[in-house]
Amino acid sequence: MLLGVFLSISRLADVLVAGGCIRPTTLLAGLRHGTVSFKRLPVALLLTVSGLVVEPFPWLQSLLFHRRVLACACPDDPVVVIGHWRSGTTYLHQLLASDPCAATARNQFIIAPQAALILKPLLNHFLRHVMTQHRPIDAVSWGPDDPQEDEVGLARLTMDTHMAGIAFPQHYPRHFRRTVLHSSAQFERHLLHFTRLTWLYEGAGKTHLVIKNSVHTARIALLLRLFPRARFVYLYRRPLDSVRSLVQVKQRLAHLVGLQLPLSSLQQVEETAAAHDQLQEAYERSKHLIPSGQLLEVDYDDLVQSPHVTLQRIYRSLGITGWGTARTAIEASIAKSQTYQAEPVVLELEAEQRLKALLS
Repeated sequence: MLLGVFLSISRLADVLVAGGCIRPTTLLAGLRHGTVSFKRLPVALLLTVSGLVVEPFPWLQSLLFHRRVLACACPDDPVVVIGHWRSGTTYLHQLLASDPCAATARNQFIIAPQAALILKPLLNHFLRHVMTQHRPIDAVSWGPDDPQEDEVGLARLTMDTHMAGIAFPQHYPRHFRRTVLHSSAQFERHLLHFTRLTWLYEGAGKTHLVIKNSVHTARIALLLRLFPRARFVYLYRRPLDSVRSLVQVKQRLAHLVGLQLPLSSLQQVEETAAAHDQLQEAYERSKHLIPSGQLLEVDYDDLVQSPHVTLQRIYRSLGITGWGTARTAIEASIAKSQTYQAEPVVLELEAEQRLKALLS
């Protein structure tokens, strides 16, 4: 009854895609990092129940696919889209993923990667009937086949992801340091496992793998250990614009899947601006590790104003094969995106003034 009052059907679907079907062991691990606010118990209940419903299937998937997963030879040269959140990474991911030769994590996979190999038809059918037309964090259209960043899928498997700070917003800086600026050997194993699952789920007949994850901006050394020939596209945007937009997104995510009450807009600005600087510093410290020819830095405005030229430059600079095949599909995706109208981001006056003071 409480859950039905709290969540409409469409909102329930949004919660499931953003954070549902989480493994119970992952959720229990999260409780060691923070307590659930009373008012957020309905969300906690939904996450728990959805995870319990799915839980028998990971055991079956492990039984049937264990050897195939271990033997899976993922491409060691994935195209990795990085850069601060709200810098055009989603748009670029959509364009790159429209290439029929590209494999990537998609919504129908990330909702339950621990069981997706055996539930593939069911997950696809389910999401086609329940997903809303637009993402709950902005006006971007989405569906089961649309690409999604791997951090969202990884959050089903481990609490050592950036999503921990979204689930527990009252402790965001601690989780940012723990999961973004640092990582563990266990997380590295989870990342490799997730990538192998992605390739098994999506890679048949594909020539290359596309990964999009803003957190990977601070994980360059880790990515190169796993994928020595990884090719990076780093997107950059005016910090004032990207941080302002991320403040709004984090507040919306806190209302959607947070297990604690959201921060005030002012505190959210201060924490998000600080995290922005720390992410950029981590990138600057580690980008020298990327071998020559495996990094391309792209301005957000170039991507938005000249997407066709920018995509062609990415393919050429990073040696991604198949531009002739990809071009038609990418142009169709560009044409579709022209109808998108970004929502204006308006913060409370005090929060906006503080943001400008921090980033001026």
